[in-house]
Amino acid sequence: MDKGLFEDTLKLFAREAGAGRDRIIILVLDGAGWHTAPLAVPEGIRLVYLPPYSPELQPAETLWVHLDEPLANRHFDTLEDLDAVLATRCVTLANDRDLIRNQTGFHWWPKRTGPI
Repeated sequence: MDKGLFEDTLKLFAREAGAGRDRIIILVLDGAGWHTAPLAVPEGIRLVYLPPYSPELQPAETLWVHLDEPLANRHFDTLEDLDAVLATRCVTLANDRDLIRNQTGFHWWPKRTGPI
């Protein structure tokens, strides 16, 4: 990933989401190098940055340890092999709602009121 690819992705997202003068979309980003200024940001897109080291504001960050678990200290001969292990792990995590809830459900987050 780099800034050029991220700018192209923002442009595509803005077009697909209908962002513009009459439809403003706010994207919350972390401080990854390709997320930071200077960036060409399409009309209708506003970028808001999370403070550094704030996993409580982006709970998915606490899940990396679980995603990385089957990858640690392993060599993959092909990208397809890596992709297969990651896909299996993502399915496993998606089916373990208790793990996700316990890892990301900070006490101060609003409770869900609608269907899951």
